[in-house]
Amino acid sequence: MKAAESYSDAGFWAKLRAFASKAGREVVEKALCLYYAAQRPDTPLWAKTAIFGALAYFISPLDAVPDVLPGVGYTDDLGILAAALVTVGYYINDEVKQRAGDQLQKWFGDSGKLK
Repeated sequence: MKAAESYSDAGFWAKLRAFASKAGREVVEKALCLYYAAQRPDTPLWAKTAIFGALAYFISPLDAVPDVLPGVGYTDDLGILAAALVTVGYYINDEVKQRAGDQLQKWFGDSGKLK
């Protein structure tokens, strides 16, 4: 099964809620930007495929570096998400950044720590 086919909205939100604190603000911000970019109707299919592939890797319990390893568990996820952001960066507009920022503010506030 292709990575993008194993993505689900429910799995994405469940992973974020459960592991946002461990993953950290940077990883969560990148994941949210990708998620909201994929929701845009003008984001082309090739970009959505790249986004959902990266998000599927993020929510997958099978990683190159297990997420449970302290300090390094989300480095591979961060790399995949960053690569996807570079690939589809044109579709990360101000509205996408604002929506991601609003969600980050709800979860992390100004402190950078999960509320």
